[in-house]
Amino acid sequence: MTATRTETEETVARTEKELLDAAEPVGSSRSERLSALVQQHGALAVLVIVSAVASLSFDSFASGDNLSNMATSSAFLAVVALGMTFVIITGGIDLSVGSLFALGGVLAAWGSQYGTLVALLLPMAVCGLIGVVNGLLIARSRLAPFIVTLAAMLGARGLMLSLTDEGANTYLVAKGSFLAELGQGTTLGLGNPVWITLALFVAGAVVLRRSRFGQHVYAVGGNEDAAALMGAPVARTKILVYTLSGVLAGLAGALNAAWLASGVTILGNGMELEAISAVVIGGTLLTGGLGYVSGSLVGVLLLKVIQNVINQIGSLDSSYQQVVSGAFLAVVVIAQTWLGRRRQLL
Repeated sequence: MTATRTETEETVARTEKELLDAAEPVGSSRSERLSALVQQHGALAVLVIVSAVASLSFDSFASGDNLSNMATSSAFLAVVALGMTFVIITGGIDLSVGSLFALGGVLAAWGSQYGTLVALLLPMAVCGLIGVVNGLLIARSRLAPFIVTLAAMLGARGLMLSLTDEGANTYLVAKGSFLAELGQGTTLGLGNPVWITLALFVAGAVVLRRSRFGQHVYAVGGNEDAAALMGAPVARTKILVYTLSGVLAGLAGALNAAWLASGVTILGNGMELEAISAVVIGGTLLTGGLGYVSGSLVGVLLLKVIQNVINQIGSLDSSYQQVVSGAFLAVVVIAQTWLGRRRQLL
């Protein structure tokens, strides 16, 4: 009995060390440090290079108006990607965020007639509730995240269409309201949604890297069974990350509705794939256990810069944006796999 207990304690201690090493990927050798550096900051280096080349090639790329528009349009996807980062680090996936984004925009526009507070809290509450259901089914019923969130995607889209009479009704945000100012106003030359997004990312980084909940997120993604042995609340952590993803998707939809001054029903299609791409490009492993909030923000900016460069070229249509983004994502996933295997061999 004593020997068995000792072996279990040693296994837990060894696994805990591995999980901590995954959360703080700093190798003892130069090769390990270089691999970790490339995985964490590779997307930032590519973003700088692509932006520099675009600035030299197109006069309008580095203009203040263009950069401001890119920043504002990136803000909504970034908020969704922030929630997706937590989900993917736990080893999960959330396909419902695109539909929740659209639903959040419609609810915000409808709720704006009752004040800004209702317009912001209603979509966050409804989308957060859908996230809770996702988390409960995944954590308690042990259903596959892909299937659960796919069902939620279809259900949220159906709810949004029923609220708008199959898209025939478009709810508007009153001009001059505080909600419209929140989405369309600027502060220090940047749109208010950009500042809100930056504040959310700072808070997300602190929570993920400095809180007990963040440690549990990494632990669950690194090894769920070992995390349970260590005393981590595995089920509660999963429920919380899917709830967070739903809340942030609803908030992003509300901010987008404030920016457009209406709840547009056709938005959000494919946004879940964009968010996943941005998170993975930013260095978060699809297998879980390793990820960075800052990397997800860089991933979003890189996708938006690529899209803007293609628009600047003029001779290429929007379909090339998906081709380039897909090819880039494939390269990043291959590089992550290679770096992961290399680090295991070192």
